[in-house]
Amino acid sequence: MDKILEALVSSSHPLTVKRAIVKKVMEAAEKEVTEEQCQALYHLTTRFILQGEDAFQRQVGLQVQEAYARYHRDEFARFFSKEYVLGLLQQGYGSLDRRDPAILDFLHGSLRLLISCPAVLELAPLLQTEVLRIICERPEPATCAKLATILTDFPQCVPREKAGVLFCQQLVRTFAYFHCPATEERELREYVSQVTRVSALLQGIWKAEPATLLPSLQEVFAIISSTDPSFEPSIALASLVQHIPLQMITVLIKSLTTDQNVKDASMTQALCRMIDWLSWPLANHVDTWVIALLKGLAAVQKFTILIDVTLLKIEQVFNRLWYPIVRQGALVVLSHMLLSFQHSPEAFHLVVPHIVPLVKSLKSDGLPNSKTFLLQFAELIHCMMYQYSGFPDLYDSILESIKDLSKPSEEKIKFVLNQSAWTSQSNSFASGLLKITGKSETGKTGLVNLGNTCYMNSIIQILFMATELHEEEKTLSALQVTNQKPEPASTSAETLHNAVSQPVADVPSHPDPVVAEGDGRTLVERMFGGRLSTAIRCLQCHSLSEKEEPFTDLSLAFCPSMSQPHGPTDEHKSSSSVGPCQGAVNGGSESSEGSVKEGTGTKMEMPGLEPTLSVTDLVDYFLAPEILENENCYFCERCASLQRAEKVMRVVAAPEYLILTLLRFSYDATCHVRRKILDNVGIPLHMCLPLRQHGSSASSSSSTAAASSSSDSPESGENLAKKLKPSQKEEGMTESRTKSKKNDLEMLSVPYVLSSVVMHSGMSSESGHYYSYGRNVSNTDGLVANPCPKNLESSSQSENSTTTQEDMGCADHKSTDWFLFNDSRVTFTNFQSLQNVTSRFPKDTAYVLIYRKQEVSGQPSNSGPVVNGSKLSGEPPLQKELMDAITKDNKLFLQEQELNARARALQATSASCSFRPNGSDDNEPPGSCGPSGGGGGGGFNTISRLVF
Repeated sequence: MDKILEALVSSSHPLTVKRAIVKKVMEAAEKEVTEEQCQALYHLTTRFILQGEDAFQRQVGLQVQEAYARYHRDEFARFFSKEYVLGLLQQGYGSLDRRDPAILDFLHGSLRLLISCPAVLELAPLLQTEVLRIICERPEPATCAKLATILTDFPQCVPREKAGVLFCQQLVRTFAYFHCPATEERELREYVSQVTRVSALLQGIWKAEPATLLPSLQEVFAIISSTDPSFEPSIALASLVQHIPLQMITVLIKSLTTDQNVKDASMTQALCRMIDWLSWPLANHVDTWVIALLKGLAAVQKFTILIDVTLLKIEQVFNRLWYPIVRQGALVVLSHMLLSFQHSPEAFHLVVPHIVPLVKSLKSDGLPNSKTFLLQFAELIHCMMYQYSGFPDLYDSILESIKDLSKPSEEKIKFVLNQSAWTSQSNSFASGLLKITGKSETGKTGLVNLGNTCYMNSIIQILFMATELHEEEKTLSALQVTNQKPEPASTSAETLHNAVSQPVADVPSHPDPVVAEGDGRTLVERMFGGRLSTAIRCLQCHSLSEKEEPFTDLSLAFCPSMSQPHGPTDEHKSSSSVGPCQGAVNGGSESSEGSVKEGTGTKMEMPGLEPTLSVTDLVDYFLAPEILENENCYFCERCASLQRAEKVMRVVAAPEYLILTLLRFSYDATCHVRRKILDNVGIPLHMCLPLRQHGSSASSSSSTAAASSSSDSPESGENLAKKLKPSQKEEGMTESRTKSKKNDLEMLSVPYVLSSVVMHSGMSSESGHYYSYGRNVSNTDGLVANPCPKNLESSSQSENSTTTQEDMGCADHKSTDWFLFNDSRVTFTNFQSLQNVTSRFPKDTAYVLIYRKQEVSGQPSNSGPVVNGSKLSGEPPLQKELMDAITKDNKLFLQEQELNARARALQATSASCSFRPNGSDDNEPPGSCGPSGGGGGGGFNTISRLVF
């Protein structure tokens, strides 16, 4: 029969004739056949199956062998003996290599023919050994997939006990070599199918033999934590994660993160490769495991690993959002990485350039789930921009792209941020190794935020740009003079502001270069010193009391509500009602911190997109007459009693640099909280400061009053900003007295040009971020041909503010004249961006402004020597070897801190993955850059060894 079949198949007869004869041969299998004939047919059909010249020969072999094995099973069992199977698996068949997938297909088909025969059980021990050997040889995915199919159908051939553990470990390691060079979609689909079949085999083994699971997972970690640069495991390992029971997450992650034998480099590599698994299209729960490991590392304070991995992988994770099949898992991981990285905006700013293109793609791709995904993504972006506010140049285009999407409430944003941080900001937490940043494209170098130092950075940067303090030694000397008395560490805006704007009379003398030669004035006095005259006239006897006092800045309050015209009027007044000079105190698109409870009747209003008042309005209000009456009556020495009086302040000596501080932090007596006034204030490029020049009588009467500087300081007397507009009853009286005084004094207007602005980004004085705008300004910059009109009352500045709008719009300055300083980030900007920043970002408001006095053409300058432009410090940078040594020592210190933290974690019996302690001691210092409102560095509580 075998000879007939062989001759028939190789003959030239038509295919239909051949098929008919083959059918007859298969029907003959039902009859009695000798064992020799069966063996001959089995050998012939095996040759057809494995080495057939065409598909017809292979088909004939399969059909005939199946027919005869069905009716003559014992003979087939003797044919398919241990020796025969061993020869196939170890030596191959003819020209076929033993690793050829066709060998495994034949083995699988033969076993199916013997499925109910005891011969399968006899072959099982042999196959258990052989499959282990095959797996140890690291076969290709196709071979592994066929082997997995065999073992799934015949589980008795799976290695058992110790051999089973070893088999699972070796199969996991084989996964690491499943690289896919294919580029065609069909090949990629086949590759994914093969990997899925092998992972399903492991899942079945883990369920049947639970003892094999933990060793398999240990092997997975050993593979992905390998630091061998010549070995890169396949992301196909991701297909195994979905088969690991989720209830094991806590135990496994805790075991890994507390294992002292696991080096930081290995843990970093493992986490990076797990993040790479997000690219695997069919893997479930990868995001769950990645986030669990991130939380576990945070729980034992391995922050250097988290920082390194986040900065290295954040862009890769973001790029996964472009692929719908892996988009959702990638967003979960991206959200956790960004929201937990709260000590610095660096990670978020790495992905900022890619946000707008992704939003545009999601809006136009037409996929059914893109809209829901876009809403989730937009919520994340709003949280990040809230956390790291103060970057208008980066966020403007993002805000425009998502303006039509719903925005989460401030309460929800704060809740999300508080739940996601690695740890409380008040804990001992190092914000990573500081990077040595070079000059930006602007030619300027920023200042690194060392932890809530953004206000100090901004002040130093605007002083550098606006004033003569270009030379490093001058800057340091001036700061030393101003801060001779050590103060407790604080980042409060008011505290640092007071340090810079201390009254000049309180500033001690200092050796050169702080003291100028000749006049004996300190550098601070020459640059910022002015004099203010305060005159109080009794409305009963019309006696006049006048004195002068020095100032280094003017604190400008916002107008109080006209509904309380005669009440207490300081900048801490409750600001729940809307006055004529301002909108609602807590306007804007977000409610302020500690918002008023329902039922108090407080009305919250949005500030106008366009500024409703300007800096000149606030200066006018500062210098406006004030009526002292009721509880605030003046004690007149001539009348010897409390009397109604009129108080008027005038600038009598204009400073070279005029510092204006907007008192934006008001105290709400109703709710007992400090609020921020979010009104948009117009910032003119040019302004005029009203200046009173003395007559002879006025100057003599004020000379003695000016001598007592300690009692005359603006900080020690009544706050200069505590102002009230005069009542209508007194306006006529005031006007007549003003006319009668024209012989004694002359009002001038001193021109100033804007130099720098410090911005505060945040909702309260207790949190936020500071950054600044600045430009190079010389004493002749924007030289004025005609001075401001003479004999103008202060109220005439409002007229000047109108013409200022033209200056702001048509000032001929290059776009590279203005700089935006945001800690270590320095970029070019323009004056229009400064004007519009509050309209675009309601939380970002001007706080401190510096104007420089302009010289009038044709008049000699009485100012001191001026250094024009931005002269860079000639101090050479540290040598690379020294910087490397500093960086290395810092890293060793941080690692020691982490080791101590891990030791404490091991001793704690109640350790868990709760990575955000939420206690009453987690409050931020005033004005900090903490999670409730601003970007900036994390807090260093232990920095005695760290060098910056």
